[in-house]
Amino acid sequence: MLKKLFVSAFAALLLAGCAGPVRVDVAAAGPYYDGYYDGYYGPFVDGYWGGDGAFWYQDGGHVWHQDAGRHFNHTGGVGFSHVHGSGVHRAH
Repeated sequence: MLKKLFVSAFAALLLAGCAGPVRVDVAAAGPYYDGYYDGYYGPFVDGYWGGDGAFWYQDGGHVWHQDAGRHFNHTGGVGFSHVHGSGVHRAH
């Protein structure tokens, strides 16, 4: 009886693999951030909030800059768009 149950479960598992891709949401702990950006500096690669409270962002040339003009914020506002990134502190 147990063998039949195992074989049936295995067959169902194999057939499920033929059904196509399945989306799986994974909760991952880490420094990921959600913030808001007004687009002032143009496109950027990634960034993080430093220990000084300033946002550091990496431009398309992979050069790090400090956001001195408060163009990145923790809360949205008129003219700001939602951004999401890794938030991993890097040497710059």
